[in-house]
Amino acid sequence: MLTTWVVMPTCLPAVLRRCHTCGAERFRANGKFRVNAHHKLLDAWLLVLCTSCGETAKLAVLERAHVRSIPPTLLDRMHDNDLGLAAELLQDPVLRRRNRVALDWDGAWRLDIGGTAHPDGEAVDVSVRFAARIPVRPVRLIAEGFGLSRAEVGRLIAEGRIVSADRLNGRLSGDFTFLLKP
Repeated sequence: MLTTWVVMPTCLPAVLRRCHTCGAERFRANGKFRVNAHHKLLDAWLLVLCTSCGETAKLAVLERAHVRSIPPTLLDRMHDNDLGLAAELLQDPVLRRRNRVALDWDGAWRLDIGGTAHPDGEAVDVSVRFAARIPVRPVRLIAEGFGLSRAEVGRLIAEGRIVSADRLNGRLSGDFTFLLKP
């Protein structure tokens, strides 16, 4: 039996960065942008709010970029405060590294198994797809998808009843497959 599971984001992840005002470590993005013009050069920032004190911080998206080098659709999306663009930009590792931030996906994703749990006595081949690059432990996904405890999933892996070409310990943020043997 072949099934497909999808790990889907439910909201924007928390941005991990130190607040200069209160010292808290978590910010939330609400999809707001600020664009500032300097003659023919533009700066653009994604605005994030401290979850503790509400202070606004800016994540640099564009710095002194020439107006003609920016696609008009990108500028329109920034002016419209497009939430989808904010999600895309937060996924960009270059933007995260340049702004020295990390993402916290706790509570910001769900697993869509597309039906019910597996039938007993039948092997199940599962393909797990990620709608966004969300780092999750495969053991957690398997436990949630089949309604098992993480310890039970660990025991099944140790017994060889759950096998995969990918590493099942640690975190994955890319598609993988596994087989649950009866």
